[in-house]
Amino acid sequence: MKWTDVRLIAIELAEAHPEVDPRYVRFTDLHKWVTELEDFDDDPKHSGEKILEAIQMMWIDEV
Repeated sequence: MKWTDVRLIAIELAEAHPEVDPRYVRFTDLHKWVTELEDFDDDPKHSGEKILEAIQMMWIDEV
């Protein structure tokens, strides 16, 4: 998975953290959790606020 795989990342996060309400996740935590996903294979430095916000919005849609 790459940073641009927003929907896939959101699905994986929803499965990995079912107890978390994504509306209240800090971007620092979100970044960490994405980079810790087993299938994630991208440069951690290639993320930004726009990508993290897109992931968060998609995660909200998933739950």
